[in-house]
Amino acid sequence: MTYFVVLRRLGPQWDPKVAMEHQSQWDAHASFMDGLVDRGVVILGGPLGDGQRVVLVIEAASEDSVRATLGLDPWSESHLVLESIDDWTIRLDGRHPAS
Repeated sequence: MTYFVVLRRLGPQWDPKVAMEHQSQWDAHASFMDGLVDRGVVILGGPLGDGQRVVLVIEAASEDSVRATLGLDPWSESHLVLESIDDWTIRLDGRHPAS
């Protein structure tokens, strides 16, 4: 498995006057993303700075797998548009100190 850093940006159906939790299809999107976390697919994720972009760290076999998985998100291409997917070689990891 490989780690990927994914950037998504707000899509055409995002309503800037409404908080994230009140966007259309929020419950379906949140449930989908929670499922990815529960399955160990999404390691870290959340909005960046100004809230216009979202970053995800995903563990997957390939970029195609990442695209296929995120394509199932109810917000895919409506509320969130895929900006980039980059494979990531982790050289430093303070989450799990050596014993």
